[in-house]
Amino acid sequence: MTTKTLASTSPAGGRPLPPPARSFSPRRVAVLARAELRLLVRNRTALFNALAMPPLTVVLFAAVGGIDAGTSAATGVMMVNLLVFMSLAFVVYYNLTVTYVARREELVLKRYLVGECSRVEILAGGAVPAFAVALAQTVLGIVAVSLVLEPPAFVNPLLVVVAVVGGAVMLTALAAATSGLSRTVESAQLTTLPLLIVAIPFGGLFGAPGASSGLFSTIGTFTPLRPITDLMLLGSAGIGDGGQVLTLGETFAAAAVPVAVLAGWTLLGALAARRWMRWEPRR
Repeated sequence: MTTKTLASTSPAGGRPLPPPARSFSPRRVAVLARAELRLLVRNRTALFNALAMPPLTVVLFAAVGGIDAGTSAATGVMMVNLLVFMSLAFVVYYNLTVTYVARREELVLKRYLVGECSRVEILAGGAVPAFAVALAQTVLGIVAVSLVLEPPAFVNPLLVVVAVVGGAVMLTALAAATSGLSRTVESAQLTTLPLLIVAIPFGGLFGAPGASSGLFSTIGTFTPLRPITDLMLLGSAGIGDGGQVLTLGETFAAAAVPVAVLAGWTLLGALAARRWMRWEPRR
């Protein structure tokens, strides 16, 4: 004889009840993050290269660029923007896509799902090392620029934080979605190319703000990586889209469009990750 418990069946007709919703737990995320961080720390060569890259880039650029006192401030702003942009694009988006694919193929994600962790917690825990490296690169880059060139004025530091943190969250969602389109770790090198190839030329890294206009400039405003550049320029130097220097209050108004674009791509990335991400290898 079999029995049915109230916990496993509904009162109406004996249909199984869905599993109870699991609230987000920072403790579980911290446990997953520690496991990923241990793997990162063990590869000391890769970790050293990642952290040494921003200072070395600044020093080499200053050594070969022939920078004089009149252009030191502008070059410093450009270098900080470049380092943050490349760190988020490659350390967060590219590396995290590869990490999610590798953990899926090793059945790590599948084992996590069997436990107490929710999918959001699994993604967040795996993203912590990439966040940590990107943040460390940002801080080391700013320190190097301040010592070698001239520190940015940081007209609105809050917008710098929004650019770094918001950009990392957006690219984490896009990395999760892209990992679902990648059959192997090797193929992830190809599936990440469309965003990088399309977004980097429109990212606002090349040329002064306001130097371009027309259709391509409008398209670039709504590409995934462009809000990071716009917010960094507004926050670090108060430079608006047209190249004009803004006050603190004006930077908040000018940040409305980049923040909206950043939020929009974050939402699209989350929806795409929910639709495409795979949690076990394809059979």
